[in-house]
Amino acid sequence: MPAPSTTESGGNEGPVTHRIPHSRPALGELEVEILRQVISAGVITQGPRVAQLEGAVASYFQPDADGRTAGVAVSSGTAALYVSLRALGIEAGHEVLVPAFVCASVLQAVRATGAAPRFVDCDPATFNIDPVDARRKVVESTRAIIVAHLFGLPADLDPLMELGPPVIEDCAQTLGAPYKGRPVGSFGEISICSFYATKLLAAGEGGMVLSSSAEIQEHARRLRNCDDPASDEWAFNFKMSDLHAAVGLAQLEQLPANLARRKTLAQRYRAAFGKLSVDLPANPDDREHQYFRFVVAVKDGALEPLLERCEDLGLACRRPVGYLPDPVRVELENLPGCRQAWRTACSIPLYPDLADDEVDLVVSRFEAALGSVNA
Repeated sequence: MPAPSTTESGGNEGPVTHRIPHSRPALGELEVEILRQVISAGVITQGPRVAQLEGAVASYFQPDADGRTAGVAVSSGTAALYVSLRALGIEAGHEVLVPAFVCASVLQAVRATGAAPRFVDCDPATFNIDPVDARRKVVESTRAIIVAHLFGLPADLDPLMELGPPVIEDCAQTLGAPYKGRPVGSFGEISICSFYATKLLAAGEGGMVLSSSAEIQEHARRLRNCDDPASDEWAFNFKMSDLHAAVGLAQLEQLPANLARRKTLAQRYRAAFGKLSVDLPANPDDREHQYFRFVVAVKDGALEPLLERCEDLGLACRRPVGYLPDPVRVELENLPGCRQAWRTACSIPLYPDLADDEVDLVVSRFEAALGSVNA
């Protein structure tokens, strides 16, 4: 539901009366109606809606030649990562390459298996994992590479797929975006999704594991259900509910329109911010940006005061990664791209129900904040 219209300029004329949040899920009557149906049916735990979502999301990734036709829904994106690692046999004594510039859940999922995470630097132009540094980090004990496609832009997959260890694609922020004509999530041994409230497909909570391997799919199903009498593994209750799956199905129906709206907003931002002293989001020719976030780079030293000034003006800009998962290691290891991204990357509000007049406020407030910081 779009926010109420406002004509406030967001300048210094008076108190801010309309604040613009960094994220806001696009929910409406379709979600209300499908939830009403689920509640009326009386099945609110894992049930038919979960199975329906598993098939629908797998189809969205366009089945590859090996038949990626089914997913395994779980309770969160973090759970999906953990289950994927376990399904690949990752355990103590193994190493997993992970992006250094990424949310903490990626690191925690690796640690929960007993394996050791090995940080890989990011490309400061795209913020995605750097294939050159990944090649340097592969060793005999490397058992997997987690490739997080960040902020709506696919990572450069071809050189990462050539490194040898299985690739787990984390599509939490870049659901199905094309890379060289093929959707991300269809390349790696496993791909995962997150349906958290701020994601492209927002179900509130939830995640999914997808793979062309029937063995991995079955392994993941065993790991999500600690009450499965057929399982002799250390499993957990990672099940998704039909309530969350129902919202996910409604969101999936609206996903093409929501992605189109994100791209429209991004073009408006590009036109407006192209005149400012910021670096706009990279958009290489061989891939397509979904604009989960609109992330610009500001000059070194300007980010903290810029975020504070935006907040004063009623505009919630944020670092796109809330905090580095292991800042001591990031500081000690040779990760210059990650350090640069942490000092310069600024995420500007962009979501499907951002009203047109709110876009004008975002532009005017960000320009005012940046001007005051750079003065």
